[in-house]
This record gives sequence, structure tokens and C-alpha cells, in this order.
Amino acid sequence: MAHLTPSSSTSGFFQALPTLPPQYTWSASEQATGSQSDDRVLARVLNLYLPDPPTPQLSKHFHDFSRLVLHPSTLQHTVNAETNQPTLHPLTTFGEINTTDPLRTSEGWRSLKHIQTQAGIVGYGYPQYTLHQTFNRRIHQFATLHLWHGTAALATCPMAMTDGAAVLLRRHLDDPDHDQPGRKQTLTESYRRLTSLDSSYAWTSGQWMTERTGGSDVSNTETTARRMTPSEIQSDFSTDAHGLPLGPWLINGFKWFSSATDADMAVLLAQTSKGLSAFYAPLRRQTPTLSRSGSQMNGVRPQRLKSKLGTKGLPTAELEIKNMRAFLIGTEGQGVKEISSILNITRLHTASGGAGYLSRGLAVSRAYTQVREVRGGLLADNPQHLSWMATETVKYTANTNLVFLGVALLGASEQGDAARTPASSSIIPKDKNTIDVLLRILTPVMKAQVTLNSVSGLQACMESLGGVGYCENNEDGGVMNIARLFRDAAVGPIWEGTTSVMAEDVLRVIKNPKVKTDVLDQVFGEWTRAALQAVRSEFPAEVTIVENRYAALKQMVGGLKAHELHRRGREVLEHIEAVACACLLMYDTCLDKDEVAMAIAKRWVRMIALPSDTVQGGSLGAWEKEVELDRRIFLGSDTLPSTRAQARL
Repeated sequence: MAHLTPSSSTSGFFQALPTLPPQYTWSASEQATGSQSDDRVLARVLNLYLPDPPTPQLSKHFHDFSRLVLHPSTLQHTVNAETNQPTLHPLTTFGEINTTDPLRTSEGWRSLKHIQTQAGIVGYGYPQYTLHQTFNRRIHQFATLHLWHGTAALATCPMAMTDGAAVLLRRHLDDPDHDQPGRKQTLTESYRRLTSLDSSYAWTSGQWMTERTGGSDVSNTETTARRMTPSEIQSDFSTDAHGLPLGPWLINGFKWFSSATDADMAVLLAQTSKGLSAFYAPLRRQTPTLSRSGSQMNGVRPQRLKSKLGTKGLPTAELEIKNMRAFLIGTEGQGVKEISSILNITRLHTASGGAGYLSRGLAVSRAYTQVREVRGGLLADNPQHLSWMATETVKYTANTNLVFLGVALLGASEQGDAARTPASSSIIPKDKNTIDVLLRILTPVMKAQVTLNSVSGLQACMESLGGVGYCENNEDGGVMNIARLFRDAAVGPIWEGTTSVMAEDVLRVIKNPKVKTDVLDQVFGEWTRAALQAVRSEFPAEVTIVENRYAALKQMVGGLKAHELHRRGREVLEHIEAVACACLLMYDTCLDKDEVAMAIAKRWVRMIALPSDTVQGGSLGAWEKEVELDRRIFLGSDTLPSTRAQARL
């Protein structure tokens, strides 16, 4: 009998630590042929929406940042923010209300905010910081964001609200002050700070809408605002913490769920005598007397921090507001209209987050698959495992394409023809109104569907690691901590409106009783038909399946009464997602006839086919070839079989 040697804590089998390659790689010598990427979806998206050949400055930016997000010096901030959570200190040493620094965040959290500001997570979406004006700024911005999500520990949340606030303020930079002296000066300086790349100068913004009564229904807002009297203004002539004028409105109320409580300013809703209105308010103001910090909270008192499933580093608080000085934004009583521009941006950011978290989860799963030994072989040689994760990769590919279509549409709406490329000309409408309506339809769809799929996809990624995936792996920089990604992603289907709210939002657009035309068919239908016409010769059978899916959507929307359609609102979201993603995947494939991209497109179409459609089986016939295609979809085109993989161990 052979002698058996027991293992111990320091001997026996030790799993090799997976190594995550950067998502994007570029060198000057590759300029003529394009760039390589561990995240092939991102590489293809950039080829579609950015100039060809790629601009060296942009490619270098993505190359360098994709390495920074995985560097140990950056990952240590992620772990620090996750494990050293925000704390609240409501009272001073002797029991007075702490109006100076009641909220404290971790060094890691603050460092992540500095990194993302300098990386242009917001700033690169605006003209003053774009390298030049001949490409889509929003693609530049959101591609950077896509690389960052997996590391950011939800420091991206305040950046989403900052982006939305910048869009809102930009619309009002030329508004005259009228009876609000100093407003133009304040909004102009605030806009500069919100879009700055200088972390010592830049601001972040909060977005305070949610109250106990309404949740996503802001019509029940109980926070109120009143105009100050001349004598009140004269007796309180102090400025904000940066010397800018304070507004002539006083806001009082309670905000139940306020993320980015450590922001520099906030956009919030409050009731006035003319209805729900939007306001700008700084979070800090100069103190009446000199204090240790020189500033204090502007009528804001955090009551308690939320204990959440995820987003642990993000300070989310219940806020009591007493006599907060503020400026009215836009027209009094038109607050919902004003904040709609913010919501469209933050919903796009939320969808981007869902795709970004899943990108990192799949990267960890790929790396683990190639080193994990199971029953004498590697997971990379397990056909069931490859088939399963290839399917998750197909979903991720479809949803990432959907997100970046939304990003490209936003850029085209803001920049016009400068945001188009020859490759994307058939899927980016030329008319601005059509672009805006299409984006208005697709934004709630992608926010709902991409975030839902992100949660299920990250659960699969966790499972693909076995017990390791379920653990909070904060060792080795936390790069293996899919559990954190899963917890953070779980808020996506809830933030900025639940999936049901998104369904209602889509129906408000496509079934608006004030609009006599068929918005669904004239905008989304026309876009679908144009995209399918561009791919029909390459995908004749698949085009028919997608046309049938669109016909089912059109019949549902046109044939059901309002109450029944409302009941089936989530089906509407699923139909639009299915059709849009199918069009995008087939269109992308037709640009270069890439074999893996073609397989992904065909698999997605098979997945979304109606039960009545006849769908062909594996396109390659022999199951061995299907396994090899699974390997290439999930692990990459250059992945080798087990003999080479085992040799690397």
C-alpha cells in the first residue's frame, strides 16, 4: 500500500492564482490593424463608434487606464473603501450638533474619486476636454467608465449624478438672474467644477429625489421651498464654502435615500406654491464665525447611514434639511421636466455599470477556468462549463452592444455628424429628433434589462468559481471578489427606477395619448427595418426570426388596451431588448465577417426566437466543433487546448 501523505495548511495542493489580463491593449505598431483586447466586446464597440484607424491618443488612454484599474496600488483603495465603511458623527465632543464634519469616509473611497476624476469619467464627455472634435465624446467617456466599473466600488455613483447635474446646468448657463442675483455666476462656476479633470478643483453632485412617501413617485414629495424675504436675505449675506453666492430660497424637508452624501452640491426637488420645482444647492457654506474648517453644512443634517446589501463604501444617508439655501433651476413648478435630463443620464450610467460589473466577473471566470484543475483536467476542457459560460458571454455581448448604442445616440444628439463614423452610419439616425426619441425608448429598456442580466450573469460567474466565488476574496487586492460585484450589481434594477417603473416609462413614450402617430413603429420600427436590411443577405433566416419578434411586439402594443398592456409591461421591455440586440450583433458581424462574432449573433437570435419559429441547431454541425466554438466565445480566439494550458501551470 502506497504511503499517504496528509495535507496541511502549508503543504499539499495549492490552487494557482488566476491572472487577469488588461481589458484593452494597444501599441503604436498595431495602429494599422487595430487593437487587441481581453474584452473583445469593448474592442469591437470602439471599432464601430470611433474613427478607423483608432486615434493614438485615445488608444493609449484606454491602454494605460486598463492597466491602472488592475494595479495593486489601485485595488488596495477598492478593498479599503469596501472594508472601512462610512461613519456618521452627529454630535460634537460636548453634545452639540456637528455641523462641520458629521460624515467621514475612508481614504480608499476618496482616492477612488480622485482617480476617476483625473481619468475623465465625467470630463471626457464634455467638449472642453476632448482631444479633438471629430469623434463621439460620449463613447470616449463611457469606454473609460466600462474599464473602471469593476474596480470602482461604486465610486461611479456620484459621477453619474455629477454627469446628470452637468447636463442640467449646461442648459441653464445663459439664463438671466432675474430675481436670483448671482445664479448665473454660481451655475457657471459649478458647471466648470463638475466637468473638471483636476481632482483638487472638481466637484461631485448629489441627486436628492427619494422620500418616504413616494419612492420613485416624486409627485408625493413633502420637501418644501419658500422664497426668502428681503430682510432675511439682508441678515444672511454669507456665501457658500467657495465664495459663491447663496440662493434666495429656503428648503425644508426630509430625503429618505440620498447617495453621494459627501458631494459638493445637490440637485433636489421641493414643493413651492406653483408645484414641484428643481433646485440647486451647495452642501457647505461659510460659517458665521471662524471655525476649524472654515465652512459648515448648508442646512443639511445626516440622520443615519443606510445599511445596504452592497455599495458598502458609498455613503447613503437619510437627510434632514432645515433652511438650506438654494437657487431655483428653470421654471417654478416644472421640476419633473427639469430633472428628466438627469434621470436619462443616470439611467444610462446604471446600465453601463451592469455591463461593466459583468465584464469583470467574466474576466475572473475566464482566468480561473484556465488554471482550475478538476478531476485531472482543467475547467477549460470541460464542455459543459464552456457551453454554460459561452451562453453568459453571448448575453453580455448583446447587452454591452445595447449600452453603447445608447451612448452613441447620446453623443450624436449632442454633437451631430461629428459623432458618426462610416461604420455606424446605418444604425445612428441622422435626424436629431429621431435620435432623441429612439434614445428615449431605449434608455429605460437598457437600464432594466442590462442590470437584470448583470445580476444573473454575476451569479453564474460566482458559481463558476465554486466555493471560492461565494467568498469575500479581499486578499490579493480583491481582484477575485466576484461577491462584491454581485452585491453592488444587485442595486442596478432598483436605482433610478425599478424594472416596473422602466416598463411604465417606455409605455408613456410609445402609447402617449397626446401623440397621434405610431411612435413605436415610426422610430424603433424604422430603425429595426433599416438595421435588418443591412444584414439580410448575410443572415436571411435570422432576419426572419427577428422580424417575427418585432411583429409580436407591434401586435401587443397596438392590440391591447392600456390596463392589459400595463400588466405586460415587462414583456415589452424584453421584446425591445431582444430585437435591438439582435440587430446590433448581426450588424457588427457584417462589418468584418468575424467567425466568433457571427456565432454570437446567431446564438442570440436562437435564444430570443419565438416558440413558433423554426430554429436550426448548431451552425457547425458536429458537437466537437460546437465545443471549440464555445471555447473561443468564452475564453478568446487565441486560447489553446489543455496540453498547452497544463504546461503553463
